[in-house]
Amino acid sequence: MNPNNSKNLSLGRISEIQKNSYTILFEGEELPAKLKGSFYEEEEADFPVVGDYVDFELNPAGDSVILAIRERTSFLKRPDQSKTRVMQNMVSNVDYTFIVTSLNEDYSYNRIARYASVALQGNSLPVVVLTKSDLCSNVGRYIREVETISDKVRVHAVSAIYGIGLDELEEYFKPGATVCFLGSSGAGKSTLLNAITGTEIMKTGAVRESDSTGKHTTTHRQLIELENGAFIIDTPGMREIGMSEAQEGIDDTFEDIRELECRCKFSDCRHETEPGCAIKAALKSGELSEERYRLYKNLSAENTRNYAKKKEISKWHKAYVKYGILKG
Repeated sequence: MNPNNSKNLSLGRISEIQKNSYTILFEGEELPAKLKGSFYEEEEADFPVVGDYVDFELNPAGDSVILAIRERTSFLKRPDQSKTRVMQNMVSNVDYTFIVTSLNEDYSYNRIARYASVALQGNSLPVVVLTKSDLCSNVGRYIREVETISDKVRVHAVSAIYGIGLDELEEYFKPGATVCFLGSSGAGKSTLLNAITGTEIMKTGAVRESDSTGKHTTTHRQLIELENGAFIIDTPGMREIGMSEAQEGIDDTFEDIRELECRCKFSDCRHETEPGCAIKAALKSGELSEERYRLYKNLSAENTRNYAKKKEISKWHKAYVKYGILKG
């Protein structure tokens, strides 16, 4: 879709979306906007997400009109839990994905691996930020454990309340860089955000002591520009994140296992009874742990299962729409 020539044509960035209403960040101001009608005429239209750079027609007196989406450098998405046949597009043009996990009952090695796979699939560098380090007596153990997820994952332990470790995060907030915050409710995303910016730009919620979970203090994705020209995208809390259309990200996360598979004697080795299996040898020697290999297999199987299911449902949905049984 090419934007029409216009003397009011401008380049901005999507900072917020509420149903069909968009907000564009442009020269330090937030402008209300709507989509050009042709977006809705396409059968499988690619709608803007928070973080997108868009060409738009400026209207100082009302809603500006979004004409086109610029090419994305990264694109994070996940299976939409409410719509079986589609993926949920989350954010775009993100340099670093902060996977925020608190060092209490919220901590989950499995969930961090899932987030890392989604980030790598979307061409964003995963950075695990372990919050509330002041409440943990063995921080080093968790850092070492997270480091085993992938050599592409960076990890930092911080305490936003006491300012511990925050200086380690400064390298990610250079002018022009975009950092997306992902994590479950109660993980300390909003508190961390406030500590980094030095101002209370996000409301924080109390955490229940019984299960160390908190209320959703962020209800929608929002892009914020910092004074130095860096950008932050905050997202609602997610307890779980599914796998679909993320096999490349999974393979990147578990690159060590992929390399072992390439050493197997047979290219179609199932790693069961075949001779010369590098996976079995690594498991026996302890080079590869049973837990890590099981997690890799589970995520890959879930991704394949969900992708096949969504592809089949999407095919039937298109057929129903084509023959007028359903509306698109």
